Amino acid sequence: MVKYTAPAKINLSLKVLGKREDGFHKVDMVMARLDLEDELDFHNSRTTTLLCDTPGVPTDESNLVFRAVREFEKVYGRKAKQKITLTKRIPHGAGLGGGSADAGVTLRALNEILGTNYDMEELSAMAANLGSDVPFFLNPVISRCTGRGEIVKPLPAFAEWSSPIVLLKPQFGVATPTAYKRFTGARRLQGVPYGVQEVDGLRIVNDLEKPVFEKFPVLAMMKRWLLEREGVRAALMSGSGSTMFALTETPEQARAVAEAALAELDPTLFTYCGTVNPQ
Repeated sequence: MVKYTAPAKINLSLKVLGKREDGFHKVDMVMARLDLEDELDFHNSRTTTLLCDTPGVPTDESNLVFRAVREFEKVYGRKAKQKITLTKRIPHGAGLGGGSADAGVTLRALNEILGTNYDMEELSAMAANLGSDVPFFLNPVISRCTGRGEIVKPLPAFAEWSSPIVLLKPQFGVATPTAYKRFTGARRLQGVPYGVQEVDGLRIVNDLEKPVFEKFPVLAMMKRWLLEREGVRAALMSGSGSTMFALTETPEQARAVAEAALAELDPTLFTYCGTVNPQ
């Protein structure tokens, strides 16, 4: 058995620059990993199977882990033959990249387990075929991601930067295609702060807040609430949502925000307190 961890990500910034001819949107993002992680165990096997006991997570060929295996096999030229056990801790539909993280780590794992020694360029080509966020997870250091998200360039100036963070996710998720589809023509909600926030030289902003907040006003309310909490340096929606996050000055402040959110907003919220870009 070989064990791997797949970290969640947040979008510290997400700018939508227009639509491409292939139907995707041009984006300019800064992504960073969290210490919230899924776990994948790999065993040599006669066939490839995927096991996961989290309700609602498919274990057939539609799962990004399975799709990553098939993409790897196209280049490998033979079957990978692994029994993969996935333990989910990153919530689904949260804008935290859980499925993409699992796929990226699967490519890395197969490359190491099977001794194929594909370089980063070859792995990135496989990852880009699986999804725009997947290439980031091949080397999840804080990075600028452009194109449709698949062009990943680490940001050395922020390599040592980190921050306490609190995540708040309601029971519902947001489908990424829905957020982008609603982007053109979406209205700003009155009284909601959409502007750029600055933390340690990082510009914190998310263009998808406009279409998502219009459909789910409760997320806009959560952002306003977070910005009013003591110690919060910035608050934002991650990716296409539905997770809202706040960067705080101390871990204790992050925990206090999480406790207050459960008491004042919604006792069913998924909450997580941890670190952005853990060293």
